[in-house]
Amino acid sequence: MSFTNRTNEDPWYVHAALYVVIIVLVGVLIKVAILDPQEIIETEKYIKKESRLRMTNLKHAQILYEKKMGRFTDNLDTLINFIKYDKFVDSIRKGIDPITKKPSNPFVPLSHGEFTPESLFTTPRTGERFIVKIDTTVTKDTVVTPRGKVLRVDVKTLIGTRYYIEDPDGNGTVGSLDNDALKNTASWE
Repeated sequence: MSFTNRTNEDPWYVHAALYVVIIVLVGVLIKVAILDPQEIIETEKYIKKESRLRMTNLKHAQILYEKKMGRFTDNLDTLINFIKYDKFVDSIRKGIDPITKKPSNPFVPLSHGEFTPESLFTTPRTGERFIVKIDTTVTKDTVVTPRGKVLRVDVKTLIGTRYYIEDPDGNGTVGSLDNDALKNTASWE
């Protein structure tokens, strides 16, 4: 004969509360283990893409600056103002390539669909300014008489024949200060 003691059984609301706690914990686990990492991955993809688009536009701005001025610049403010206000840049942005009949605008739209020069100052992750550097090459040439007497030393300084753009958040670089083969080359290409 089986004997059950009804006084030791838990009331129904205790079981219901435990089921609710289990369901809430499963929901939290799904959020923490599945949803949050996906959101982080998507955010990282966006930041990397946006940063590289901005550096690509800075590269194109440097190329246009060199075409007009004969050298590159290491001043980000000068470069952005050049993009925004220079008639040369404006004519290229609005121009049509006569051979391909396509727009000659070298600037690519950013993630939001438009090209905005003001956004080229800072990185999308931390808002720090992009690092822009140019090289300075000093060439010394000694002029000597046939007898070996030094007449003069000619010093020629070239500024801005190469440039380097870096994302301080680590999403890539463009150009090189040391290597002409890497001129206008992005690290992700």
